[in-house]
Amino acid sequence: MVVRFPRPSVTLGVVTVIVAATAAVVVTGAGAASAASVTFTPVADTYVQSDTAATNYGTSTQVVVDNSPVRRSFLRFTVSGVSGTVTSAKLRLRTISGNSGSDAGGTFRRMSNTTWSETGTTWNNQPAIDGATLGTIGAVSGNTWYEVDVTAAVTGNGTYSFGATSASGDGAYYDTRESGADAPQLVVTTGTTTPPPSGDPVLVGAGDIADSGSGDSATATLLDTIAGTVFTTGDNVYDSGTASQFTNYYEPTWGRHKSRTRPSPGNHDYNTSGATGYYNYFGTSAGPSGRGYYSFDLGNWHVVSLNSNISMSAGSTQEQWLRADLAASSKPCTLAYWHHPLFTSSSNHAPSTSTRPLYQALYDYNADVVVWGHNHVYERFAPMNPSGGADSSRGLRSFVAGMGGAGHYSFGTIQPNSEARNSSAWGVLKFTLHSGSYDWQFVPVAGQTYSDSGTGTCH
Repeated sequence: MVVRFPRPSVTLGVVTVIVAATAAVVVTGAGAASAASVTFTPVADTYVQSDTAATNYGTSTQVVVDNSPVRRSFLRFTVSGVSGTVTSAKLRLRTISGNSGSDAGGTFRRMSNTTWSETGTTWNNQPAIDGATLGTIGAVSGNTWYEVDVTAAVTGNGTYSFGATSASGDGAYYDTRESGADAPQLVVTTGTTTPPPSGDPVLVGAGDIADSGSGDSATATLLDTIAGTVFTTGDNVYDSGTASQFTNYYEPTWGRHKSRTRPSPGNHDYNTSGATGYYNYFGTSAGPSGRGYYSFDLGNWHVVSLNSNISMSAGSTQEQWLRADLAASSKPCTLAYWHHPLFTSSSNHAPSTSTRPLYQALYDYNADVVVWGHNHVYERFAPMNPSGGADSSRGLRSFVAGMGGAGHYSFGTIQPNSEARNSSAWGVLKFTLHSGSYDWQFVPVAGQTYSDSGTGTCH
């Protein structure tokens, strides 16, 4: 269920500012308490500059942090209409298009002065940036969103000011509220999430995630409201899996869930030689460096993350490892995930038949569920054998979960046993893993209504 709040506005002089840009309550399923994320844009923003001490920049389309000349930025937000305990507050800014970047995006502090004038503030009368340091943005590139955790400052409804400075002579430039859709944002989340009453573990995630768009931010906000272990089905960052792309795209969004994420790599992650950006970013959470496949247990479930970018042929090192791993597992239920789908109806990427030996091994050991990415859609198939035939007794139920944030693909010829499909909604796929069964749920981002859910029994 998605509930939208009004979009109130505040008039400052001749300028009307949208204060609450987006608000949504996402009910995350049985056993989870509701949580609300509300996005506010500034009621005022400006910067000051040391060598133009009497000049006001309140109507500028950019705010700047710099040390040569010294430039300091100020932002003010009015938070209203939220209830409950604030569990997260994120200050998000987008670097301007065409900016060559900077080695330092600025240090952000809370300010006690919340009445400074947007159109009257200059270097000569600037308010003090006198509060505690909330966070620092490192190196930045142009036309990219960055995020600072300001939860320590935002406690509920009220007015909040933030000041930003930099010790670097290489300035960082951000869009202002005059920029429209690229205006700064304060994303405030209230409410709490709890695991199901049974205490059964949750596994939630998607693939094809982080780029310079907005989809990854929306799906990351969903994860803010869902407890459990996060999985990824590859193509974690676009376009080439570089270290800077992980820093600039993944880290400000899904990166805040990194400590509970168990990823798998995609072909775009391997656009950097050896997927070194991927392995260096995720570290030991991605399994042995350069190998890309590993397993772990959640409750009564054995979970396997595989690598479809290396050899998967029968007798290959990975396929033999998988068989040995499945043989050693004592868990009655098994779920696996990797990037390239064996079955898919998308018109962009055809089925990856080279993955069939992995599916065959899982089938031979009575696994239950397999999840893929690669095609930027959501699709669910009925339980099938490795040849794609319906098999209600031993077949694996498979999902294509490539709706993590990258641009959507379309469907072509619908393949046999395809039971549910969507190509317009970003979202995450949530599994609640019971002792001998599982529930699945497609959870859409705010503003989308597509849903798919059901229950399956372990073999």
